[in-house]
Amino acid sequence: MKNRKFILLFALLLSLGLILAACGGGDEKSSGNSEGEGSSEGSSEEGSADYTVGMVTDEGGVDDKSFNQSAWEGLQAWGEEHDLSKADGFDYAQSEDESDYLPNMTRLVRNDYDLVFGIGFLLEDAIAEIAEQNPEKDFAIVDTVVDAPNVASITFAEHEGSFLTGVAAAMKTNTDKLGFIGGVDSALINKFEAGFVAGAKSVNPDIEVDIQYVGNFSSAADGKLIATRMYNDGADVIYHSAGAAGNGVFAQAKDLKQKDPDREIYVIGVDRDQYEEGAIGDHNVTLTSMVKRVDTSVIEVSNQGLNGEFPGGEVLVFGLEDEGIGIAETNEEAYTEEIATAVNEWKEKIINGDVEIPKTHDELKAFEEAL
Repeated sequence: MKNRKFILLFALLLSLGLILAACGGGDEKSSGNSEGEGSSEGSSEEGSADYTVGMVTDEGGVDDKSFNQSAWEGLQAWGEEHDLSKADGFDYAQSEDESDYLPNMTRLVRNDYDLVFGIGFLLEDAIAEIAEQNPEKDFAIVDTVVDAPNVASITFAEHEGSFLTGVAAAMKTNTDKLGFIGGVDSALINKFEAGFVAGAKSVNPDIEVDIQYVGNFSSAADGKLIATRMYNDGADVIYHSAGAAGNGVFAQAKDLKQKDPDREIYVIGVDRDQYEEGAIGDHNVTLTSMVKRVDTSVIEVSNQGLNGEFPGGEVLVFGLEDEGIGIAETNEEAYTEEIATAVNEWKEKIINGDVEIPKTHDELKAFEEAL
């Protein structure tokens, strides 16, 4: 009798165990964790609750309509992809000047963000310091290289895209006078300058390019003042690489266009498609823009970190070949089919390695001498 009761009890426990195992198996399968089950989207969404991302702007601010804004748009898209919201999974800290960089970084780290981006080469020192202090955190710097095992360095072939804008400008000008307005005179912005001048001179070696630097990336008033002089001196196309200071270039071009709608005058935008910034009535003064996919790079590196594949210690380069750099064709009226054809021909030459685009003043000088 006792043996029979024992057998019945054992059978009951065995059945209960099988039921619990089946329930556990069902949960594992529905979460997408069992081998061969579930999608990558499901597994990323599960991990997103445990991986948060913040970014610190440079002095241009998150709404600079250029570099910082592109990065923030990328981070917002990443957050939306993983069902996160601002301040609950991703966020930004805005810097008014250099003194804000390290405090902003520190605040995001203390708020337990797993990955913190420094947007712009001006944040190099702050990233280097905070990364050394927090080896367990992930960091990324855009537009320069920080040699640290927990820092991903995101760079772009800006000189390649700038070369193409130079080609477009040289084909569009009626005065053979162009302008280049940079933010801070630095190795990075010199890449934009060198590429632009090389592209223009490749179309017409006798073309004149007026070059001036604002000294910062934030003063739209100074950008407008420089643009005023350049346009008055005969330039009819100005390429800016000046962040928020470049908004002043658009403002001056639109003022001149409003006074004289028949005047052929243009701006070339930077970092993102700045077509909307050039709208003035029925006209648009944006010839094209050198599009730099900072947004895409932010999404890519954030996903790598989320998936446990953060590229710490690596230097990532985005160029024409992988569409990390491009040129906008939004203004179909100004950016003609003839210009587009020529630009695409040069683009293929660059990708195929048939032409080497200068990055520095010395390389530009040698390039011009060889024309």
